[in-house]
Amino acid sequence: MQYVTFTLGGSLYGVDVTRVQEALRSHVRTRVPLAPVGTAGLVNLRGQVVLTIDLRPRLGLEPLADDAEPMMVVVQVAGEPISLLVDEIGDVVEVGPERFEQPPDTLDAELRELILGAYKLEGDLLLVLDVDAATAT
Repeated sequence: MQYVTFTLGGSLYGVDVTRVQEALRSHVRTRVPLAPVGTAGLVNLRGQVVLTIDLRPRLGLEPLADDAEPMMVVVQVAGEPISLLVDEIGDVVEVGPERFEQPPDTLDAELRELILGAYKLEGDLLLVLDVDAATAT
């Protein structure tokens, strides 16, 4: 399996590379009034309006500092692009199925619902994000 990796709050996350459309610098977002927590707004990607999800509240992380500029990973969910705000974009990593493990017991219960599993990498732990669960409103 190949995963596009990114960091959030110092942890390494991955999304199946087949679900990723592109990775970009953050764009100007238009706020959506009365949107649920985690909905960061709408962005215009080459004429297409795309919903942007801030993963930090969904993963139980503090908001990003005001002067920090998040990156965007645009993923496909039910045939539609959705932008995920992340701290930094990583690499594409390839891991074998023999290294796949269930989400660590040390994760919070809410976070475990968003993580499909984990891979132990050299010096790091890759948490595989359930894109469908993480983007559900």
